[in-house]
Amino acid sequence: MTGWPPTPAIYEIDTWPWLTGVARRLGREVTLADVPGEIWDEVATPGLDGVWLMGVWERSPAGLAVAHGNEGLQRAFRGALPDLTPQDVVGSPYCVRRYRVDDRLGGPAGLAVARRELRARGLRLILDYVPNHVAPDHPAVLAHPDWFVQGTEDGFEAGGRIIAHGRDPYFPPWPDVAQLNAFSPGMREATLAAMSSIAEQCDGMRCDMAMLLTNEIFARTWGSYVGPAPAAEFWPELIGRLRERHPDVVLIAEAYWDTEWMLQQQGFDYCYDKRLYDRLAHEDAGSVRKHLAAGRDYQDRLIRFLENHDEPRAAATFPAARERAAAVAMATLPGATLWHDGQFEGRRTHLPVFLARYPDEPADAGLRDFHRRLVKVAGQVRHGEWRLLDTHGWPDNWTHQDLLAWSWDRAVVVVNYSGHPSQARVALPWPDLSGRAWRLTDRLDGRVFERSGSELAADGLYVDLPPWGSHVLTLE
Repeated sequence: MTGWPPTPAIYEIDTWPWLTGVARRLGREVTLADVPGEIWDEVATPGLDGVWLMGVWERSPAGLAVAHGNEGLQRAFRGALPDLTPQDVVGSPYCVRRYRVDDRLGGPAGLAVARRELRARGLRLILDYVPNHVAPDHPAVLAHPDWFVQGTEDGFEAGGRIIAHGRDPYFPPWPDVAQLNAFSPGMREATLAAMSSIAEQCDGMRCDMAMLLTNEIFARTWGSYVGPAPAAEFWPELIGRLRERHPDVVLIAEAYWDTEWMLQQQGFDYCYDKRLYDRLAHEDAGSVRKHLAAGRDYQDRLIRFLENHDEPRAAATFPAARERAAAVAMATLPGATLWHDGQFEGRRTHLPVFLARYPDEPADAGLRDFHRRLVKVAGQVRHGEWRLLDTHGWPDNWTHQDLLAWSWDRAVVVVNYSGHPSQARVALPWPDLSGRAWRLTDRLDGRVFERSGSELAADGLYVDLPPWGSHVLTLE
């Protein structure tokens, strides 16, 4: 692994609309080069370890033209920004023309300033890499056509060739990007060069749709257009060579379709845990508990989230009390956690990544305070050995099944993941409890409970939680 902490908490900022919001607050134009220190202080919530500046790379004029001409996209833009103007549409950050920081965001020098500001506050910087596709006006489209999938029925003409639009196997092509050929040796070398250049500017990379480049999925997506798969998988050799140059860079895979374990084995430090998101959003405590029964070698390398730029806003997806319970669960598990700009304040509008500003939405001060306290507390308790704990009831009590419980060194987390009151005894993992009195402090709300160690050892910790209630208890 790397020099990062084993359970990093990462905060995603949608860079362009975030800078627009800063500029509106200050009444002047702002780039990454001149964000005031007090703004970076606000970002540096205690308990965070890294900031993902999403979407810093040079955006494509060709991709922007597609966005302006696509009625489906325009409807989505107007849904998020009813007062949409043409200037609000700046193009997709995943339609990359060059891996150079967009001059409108401050260019490479501006990014270097932002990295120094973050580092001064103990925060590492994460940037994007998009391995599957580039903008149709990326210089390589004409200079190195062999790096691209060619000859498809649905593509665009460039230099006398038909270049495929980017896609995944389950959806129509994306009309604003050109599909790279993962089986091309030249493309693989170019990927290494691009990732090495990015790694010089940051401490971690989030690799977009990383599973699309695996041999099996890429061959299934493109078939005869790309021919037989090479003997070597895309990621393992590439990551190995990248690590020789940049041993401490953290690699995060956006991963779906149960490819997380495979991508972990191929070299990624963390992979998206979309399964946990789906279970927290749509299923019950039993489903979540089954997910958490997986081995630590797998769980330690997952990144948990309740929203990001691709998912709906948590405040619009989860009822308010359930959102808090899900947040406590997500924040106190092994692995990494991902928070999203606006999530703390309860923003409800999902902003298409093409847009340069957020709509005006009132901030929920209570929710913001809760999240900031939770992030700090999670950073304090997620140390040492993690254990999933058993809960048990008694003959006339079945509600214990709705309680999720786990422990860290001297901390216990219990979450009632249901809409009714629940009680249980939680079996604690420490054999040295007997014979002493213990003070249990709930780090989320400050309540203190005195308990007999002999009772804790013999019967477990009795908990009685309201609907969607939770404890994060430390024992002293």
